[in-house]
Amino acid sequence: MAKAVGIDLGTTNSVIAIMEAGEPTVLVNNEGNRTTPSVVAFKDSNRLVGQVAKRQAVLNPKGTLFEVKRYIGRTWDEVKTEAERSPYEVVRGQDGGVRFVVEGKQYTPEEISALILQKLVEDASRQLGEKVTKAVITVPAYFNNSQREATQNAGKIAGLEVLRIINEPTAAALAYGLEKKGNETVLVFDLGGGTFDVSVLEVGDGVFEVRSTSGDTHLGGSDMDYALVNWLAEEFKKEYGVDLRKDRQALQRLLESSEKAKVELSNVVETTISLPFIAMDPDSKAPLHLEKKLTRSKFEELIDPLLRRIRGPVEQALKDAKLSKSDIHEVILVGGATRVPAVKRIVKEMLGQEPNESVNPDEVVALGAAVQAGVLTGEVEDIVLLDVTPLSLGVETKGGVFTKLIERNTTVPVRKTETFTTAENNQTGVEVHVLQGERTMASGNKSLGRFKLEGLPPMPAGMPQIEITYDIDANGILHVTAKEKSTGKAASITIQNTTTLSEDEVERMVKDAKAHAEEDRREREYAEAKNNLDSLRLQAKKLVDEATGVNDETKRPVLKAIDEAEAAVNSNAAKERLEELARALNEKVAAFQQAAQQQGQPQAETQAGAKDDVIDADFKPAN
Repeated sequence: MAKAVGIDLGTTNSVIAIMEAGEPTVLVNNEGNRTTPSVVAFKDSNRLVGQVAKRQAVLNPKGTLFEVKRYIGRTWDEVKTEAERSPYEVVRGQDGGVRFVVEGKQYTPEEISALILQKLVEDASRQLGEKVTKAVITVPAYFNNSQREATQNAGKIAGLEVLRIINEPTAAALAYGLEKKGNETVLVFDLGGGTFDVSVLEVGDGVFEVRSTSGDTHLGGSDMDYALVNWLAEEFKKEYGVDLRKDRQALQRLLESSEKAKVELSNVVETTISLPFIAMDPDSKAPLHLEKKLTRSKFEELIDPLLRRIRGPVEQALKDAKLSKSDIHEVILVGGATRVPAVKRIVKEMLGQEPNESVNPDEVVALGAAVQAGVLTGEVEDIVLLDVTPLSLGVETKGGVFTKLIERNTTVPVRKTETFTTAENNQTGVEVHVLQGERTMASGNKSLGRFKLEGLPPMPAGMPQIEITYDIDANGILHVTAKEKSTGKAASITIQNTTTLSEDEVERMVKDAKAHAEEDRREREYAEAKNNLDSLRLQAKKLVDEATGVNDETKRPVLKAIDEAEAAVNSNAAKERLEELARALNEKVAAFQQAAQQQGQPQAETQAGAKDDVIDADFKPAN
């Protein structure tokens, strides 16, 4: 079976890893980095992903999309707060979902996430020398059914076969406990860019059993950034009467500076935020500058409301696992926001021990996903992963009551059947309303879907015996069936398309992604051909310039080829023409070298002291 990768599709950064020689290993991207910013930009009809997209964000705030994970699988009503503070345009779709508007075109969170996944996989394929088509992708433990399915759809749009969706804290424990021999109770504290999860696991002898999970999908490091942004904006407004949050470019600069300050304050106790020419005075039209000293204590004061929200999920996870803090052997920190000193203090205070920082919080989730990928492809043996469902699942019953069939923190895969009956005489059909959440009334929970069981014979109320079965697979995706015992009448539903995307839309996006992938390949090959010819031209020119004792007649052919190459590069000639000129230039350089040697010019001198094999290597024929 072909190798499969593990992917941590993060809010701020994403990481891809693979099993190599029995060990999970992070793969570097084309820029040579181990993490890739989860940023996509659209500029002048071009798409940029990763570091190049993040780098141009200040000058292109409306066209640069980031923190997309916060919107995936959610409805507009769930993310209005995040949408309103964003520098780019977020709107409500006709289906009630979320859409990003760039240059007049709308994009879904799944499409943008797919572009990030494509970037990771293409870079990994280049490094591995083989095309990557299979992946395990991680999600926050507290992601609901809609968010999990949306993540699967993003993988599908990216052209991937998603082998499994696993929880991020569980993946971290897999990476941490791979070589563990004894039994331990581990608490994984995962505070990333946009989500917060706490999971309690039993780890040992190759078995990873999740005991409980809790979290907050609206809490992360980016909320700390925005807390700082709001403080800076308010201080500036007090001084100059200008609200920087209303200027998209100024807001983007504030965001970048706030994130940088947050990172710096993890290592120093004071930093200065300096943003010259951040705005113009509305009256005098003079430039306005922002310069503010920020201490760690002030930063902690600003984020205190966020820090207080950490306690609830930790306490809930311990309570659900029926454990006290003294039962926890190890506390593992995951996610970049755990580097904030105040977060570490709270963890130590709540759990009574120093957290384990032996793993890289940015990479450990992807490493664990790679381990799970290895398990699924048979490369890793003797590991069993027992995950749980994060939220309760049930059905609406008479009076709008939410009746639970599967309690939260139940190990998956799981199958549960309950028997219900009718509330009215002579009912010939019932509607099954599938819900997810923890509220007592159905209206307070998330609706996952509805389906009807029809064709029942008229019977008195209470007589029909309707078996409703909830079946959750290993990915946490739900299948529901209803069957009336006496007649054998049955109906079922797979809870899908809860992401507001229809199957047709997903297929369309898959085709679009493939089409764009071909465009991207052509653009990349053209850029490589152009850069290759330009590089050859510069090296050839240097070779000729440094050659002494060689007559002009010998130089003339290679100089002509150099001029032709320069003209083609500057005029954006076709790829075939660029490759043709590269081959011709290689031939002219080889002939020049040979003639130079015959005229008594030592080859080492013509190459400015280079070894004999350098020119052949540099001037190899273009593919």
